[in-house]
Amino acid sequence: MTLQADLERFQKQQERCQTTLSSIAAKQAPCKGPTPQKAPSTQQKSTSPNASSSRNSRSLASSGKFSDNTEKLQLINSIRKAPVGAQMKRVIELLEKTREELTVEQINEACYVDMNANKEVFESLSKNVKVKYDGMYFSYKSKYEIKNKDQLLIAIQSFLDGISIIDLKDSYLDVMQDLQALKVEGHIWLLSNFDSKEDLAYPNDPRCSMIKADDDLKQLFRSIELPNDMLEVEKDLRQKGMKPATDTAKRRAATQIQGQPKAKPKKKSQDISKRTKLTNYHLPELFKKL
Repeated sequence: MTLQADLERFQKQQERCQTTLSSIAAKQAPCKGPTPQKAPSTQQKSTSPNASSSRNSRSLASSGKFSDNTEKLQLINSIRKAPVGAQMKRVIELLEKTREELTVEQINEACYVDMNANKEVFESLSKNVKVKYDGMYFSYKSKYEIKNKDQLLIAIQSFLDGISIIDLKDSYLDVMQDLQALKVEGHIWLLSNFDSKEDLAYPNDPRCSMIKADDDLKQLFRSIELPNDMLEVEKDLRQKGMKPATDTAKRRAATQIQGQPKAKPKKKSQDISKRTKLTNYHLPELFKKL
C-alpha cells in the first residue's frame, strides 16, 4: 500500500473518531424539561463524572494518536519524494553522527530513507567517498582509519611535515578533545599554515629541546644583514629552494596598472554672492563682503 493510501486511511479514521466524539458529547448533554426521578437502586449502574471524564480523555488521546501518525506519514512522504542528493545527505549525516554500522532497514527506521524502494539512492551511497559499504552494512568513512587517541598520535608522528586538522576532524567524535590533550601533554604542535590558511598538527620530538647552539653560531646568525629591498629577499629565498610568503613584483605591477587612487576634489566653499537669498537681515556683519 502506498503512502498516499495510508494517509487517506488515517484521515478517514480521524473523521470517524470525530463523529464518535460528537455523538458521545450529544448523549451526555442534559435533556431539557422535567425528567421523572427514579428510586436509587443498588443493582443499577450509574455513570460517575470521573468515569465520564476518563472516557473522554481516552477518546481525545486516541484522536491525538491518529493526528501524530498523520504528521509522521506526511514527513516520511516528503523525505522520500525529496531529490536523491537530499536523501543521501540525510543518510551521511546519520552515519557521521552515530558512527555505527547500519543496515538498509535500520537506516529506514532512523531517518525514513527507504533505499529498498529507491535504488538510485542505494547505488549513489554505496559509491560515495564518505560512505563504506561491505555488502550488508553502511558506515561513515573518514579519510584516516583513526579510532582513538593512541592511533591519532601515531598518525601525526608519521607526518613530519604536518597533517591537516580538517582531515583529522571527522575521524571520530572526540578527536578535537584528544588533539588538545596531546598538545597539552607536549606530544604535538598545533600551528597555522600562512599559505593555505589552515591549521596543521606537527609531531613534537622531545630530542629537539636538548639541542643547544654555540654562542659563536648565535652571533653569526644575528650579524647577517638582510637586503633592504624585498625583491632581493624573495630572490634569495627562491635560490635556497624556499617559497616566499609575499610576491613584491606582482604587487608592484598591479599597483602600476591600476594606479594610485585618485584623491577626491575638495568642495569649494560657498561664498555669499549678490544672488544669494538673504534672510538674516538682523545680522548685518554677515553681509560685509557684498
